[in-house]
Amino acid sequence: MADGGGHTHWALWPVTYLWRLLATIVEMTGRFVAILLGIILMVVGLVCNLTIVGAIVGIPFFLVGLLLLIRGIF
Repeated sequence: MADGGGHTHWALWPVTYLWRLLATIVEMTGRFVAILLGIILMVVGLVCNLTIVGAIVGIPFFLVGLLLLIRGIF
C-alpha cells in the first residue's frame, strides 16, 4: 500500500536504496554538467570579448555561463 508516508516494506529496502543511489548519481551528474558547461561558456564569452564586435555575443555567453555555474553549485 503506497500511502506516501515514507514507509517501505522491509523486503523492498534494497530496491529503495538502489533507487535513491541512482537518483543521487543522476543529480550529481546534472550538477557537474551544469558547472562544466557554465565554465566553458564563460571562457568562450571572455575570448569573444577580446574583440569589440565579439562583445555583442561574448557578454551574453559569459552571463549565461555564470548563471549555469551558480545553479550548478547551489
